[in-house]
Amino acid sequence: MPESDSEELSRVVARVRERIDPDAAERSALSEAVDALSARVGEALDELGVAADVVQVGSTARGTWLSGDRDIDLFVRFPEGTDRESLERYGLAVGNAVLPDGREEYAEHPYVTGTFEGFDVDLVPCFDVNDGASLRSAVDRTPHHNDYLQSRLDDELAAEVRVFKRFLKGIGAYGSDLRTRGFSGYLTELLVLEHGGFESLLRAAADWHPPVEFDPEGHGTRSFDDPLVVVDPTDPTRNVAAVCSAENVARFQHYARELLADPSVAPFFGGDPDPLSSEEVREHVRRRGTEPVAVVFDAPDVVEDQLYPQLYKSIAGVESELSRRGFDPVRTATFAADSAVLFVELAHRTLPSVERHGGPPVHVREHAEGFFDAYADGDAYGPFLDGDRYAVEREREFTDAVDLLESDALFEVGLGSHVESSLGEGYAVLAGEDVGTLAEEFGVELVRYFDPRP
Repeated sequence: MPESDSEELSRVVARVRERIDPDAAERSALSEAVDALSARVGEALDELGVAADVVQVGSTARGTWLSGDRDIDLFVRFPEGTDRESLERYGLAVGNAVLPDGREEYAEHPYVTGTFEGFDVDLVPCFDVNDGASLRSAVDRTPHHNDYLQSRLDDELAAEVRVFKRFLKGIGAYGSDLRTRGFSGYLTELLVLEHGGFESLLRAAADWHPPVEFDPEGHGTRSFDDPLVVVDPTDPTRNVAAVCSAENVARFQHYARELLADPSVAPFFGGDPDPLSSEEVREHVRRRGTEPVAVVFDAPDVVEDQLYPQLYKSIAGVESELSRRGFDPVRTATFAADSAVLFVELAHRTLPSVERHGGPPVHVREHAEGFFDAYADGDAYGPFLDGDRYAVEREREFTDAVDLLESDALFEVGLGSHVESSLGEGYAVLAGEDVGTLAEEFGVELVRYFDPRP
């Protein structure tokens, strides 16, 4: 990267930092809220007579949070020998005492979430284990992540992390939820630490050839089958980047190259595009000359981390079946709000009444005779010879993709369990220009579909 471009990138980063670095008032308000909450936790533990402590974790603990973020994560650490039932009981008791207007949520075990002085607070119980690999519950490693990073991230590196997070947010690759499948906060911190800063990370990522592996503590990489591998410094059995999809790794590489070539503030603050109208969707359909179909149903009442893996599984099953039947899917998408949609754009919606079905070579006697006998007295055209093989032209079960999707065949494609249950209660199939009605609920998703970007 020429020096002039590097200087321009530095100026861009400085402008970004003006918008994302928490100011003194924000930092003070956060610190006071954490102190007050920690004192409340201590009082609740004293009342229970339990030997436990409280530790602040996450980005606000490590100084890597962005201005405007209002999250406080407090972990209440109980002795490793505490039984799980007691941990859950004490954890909820402490959480409800500290956040009396909060609500109970459940991850691997229950915790309490609520608000305090304008901050969103999670109070999570965990076991105080010796290291991140000696887990009794999945959250036990989090305080070890905190200790590891706090001892290594100085103020300048923390600022570099904030810039990287804002960049990933701007390009749509930030978040380890199973809808986004992007970069987690912990992963961003480790990558900046590994490369010594944001610009160095950009330069390296621009030339990545996945799979890319990093092992900060030299644990020795295991058999991780992921495009990006960052071995957890506190748990050598875990890839911190396991949830990060190949698409998001590629997205980061694409925009890293763009930013290095043409430094600009714009990619850091990308937002939702203007939604398409129903007529604009119909115009795209007419212009493309394809045959979109959409299965529309009530979104299952489950959290996104349960819903989206099931939607991804379901759309893959639908695409595979439509492809197997000869309808030639061009591209697919799935999205959800109150409704959920399995969207498939087809090269053609209807097919001829017959399809060709190739058989084995005649010289493979057992299989060839079985194929011939199976069709010899039926309604198929043939069997006949195609070179040295038997073949037939048989009647299609479905000549219209909509008929297939409206039939019981839809329930044989490997749907997610909650998706299947919701479909069983009723659904609609839209085809052609009728998919334009989806713009009322999914105009933003449809503009991203019909005007795709990396």
